[in-house]
Amino acid sequence: MRSTINPRLKHGFIAGDLQASAIANRTGSVRTQSRLASRAVALGMLLSAMLFAACSRDEAKTADVPAAAPSVQIGAENVVTVKHDTIVVGPIITGELKAARDATIRAEIGGSVTQVAVEEGQPVKAGALLGRIEAQTLEDARTSAASAVRSAENQLAVAQREQQRAEQLVSAGALAARDLDNAKNAVTGADAQLADAKARLVNANKQLSDAVILSPISGVVARRSVNRGDVVSVGSELFVVIDPSSMRLEASVPSESLSDLRVGATVDFAVRGYEQRFEGHIERIAPQADPATRQVPIFVAIPNSGGRLVAGLYAEGRVVSQRAEGLVVAANAVNTSSGTPWALRVAGGKTERVNVGVGLSDPRTERVQIVSGLNEGDVVLRGAAQGITPGTPVTVSVQQ
Repeated sequence: MRSTINPRLKHGFIAGDLQASAIANRTGSVRTQSRLASRAVALGMLLSAMLFAACSRDEAKTADVPAAAPSVQIGAENVVTVKHDTIVVGPIITGELKAARDATIRAEIGGSVTQVAVEEGQPVKAGALLGRIEAQTLEDARTSAASAVRSAENQLAVAQREQQRAEQLVSAGALAARDLDNAKNAVTGADAQLADAKARLVNANKQLSDAVILSPISGVVARRSVNRGDVVSVGSELFVVIDPSSMRLEASVPSESLSDLRVGATVDFAVRGYEQRFEGHIERIAPQADPATRQVPIFVAIPNSGGRLVAGLYAEGRVVSQRAEGLVVAANAVNTSSGTPWALRVAGGKTERVNVGVGLSDPRTERVQIVSGLNEGDVVLRGAAQGITPGTPVTVSVQQ
């Protein structure tokens, strides 16, 4: 049976259904939007929680990793390098260089200087002419003395002939013995006059030779005290000649170090003005100490074949009691406060404590010999820098 529906109702039903469907759609859309919003909020909260957890884990990891320690800057005053050198121990000496052979030439006659033949620093041979003093008066005296000698010789010859005749006459009985005695006395007087004349001639020749100034030794003119035209008196200094190959050191040693002194002992010293060091040997030791300083004078022979050393310079050194060659470092780079000596070495950019063996120590130069624990070229810290904890990163700005 076929039902028939009113078109209006049908349209009404349809419209109602459409309205209901629209209402339902609107309601579902609202619910859907509400669910989406809730899901978005939940998702955001979840992401925030995950992000917070990740940050917390990163912070925890960061907290677990220690921060890198800063590097300590070390300056040159606190750094020293281990070097191979020689260390010497012994009494300290100070003194002056002098020539073992020297000559001060003084005027033996007075007069005017007529010639100066040398300059300071000029080498001379023994017997070389240095100068002359005016000797005209002496030449006249020598001529007079020579004449007196000739006159006395003639008188003596006459007296001797008279004596011979007197002897012959006395033998013949023609002359008394008293006349022979007189003849003999005349010979004796003439002989004495001749001796006196000869003595005066020798003296005149000596004075005349003194007017010619000659060098008594071979060496170098160290000082010239006169010029041509100067008037000098007896005893005035004219020249000083030294033999530079015979240099010696006249020094003094504290009396408490007498036990370390012996003839032949080596002396190591430095001279102001020279970069190198020199060596000599004790030649003599004075038997008496200086009453003012209580120091004992010693005389040190120095080979100076090249004439390099100059007399009058100040020297300082020491008598070698002990000598060692090896690794040497500044004494304040070795710490001995704990009983076992140690040094703070820089290796790989960090400090490390190293136990060392110590040999000779030189208090004068503040150096010490290293027999074990360090190598040549090692950089070690000294002074206040030794307080740095071992293992600390360091940067050496300037190495010595």
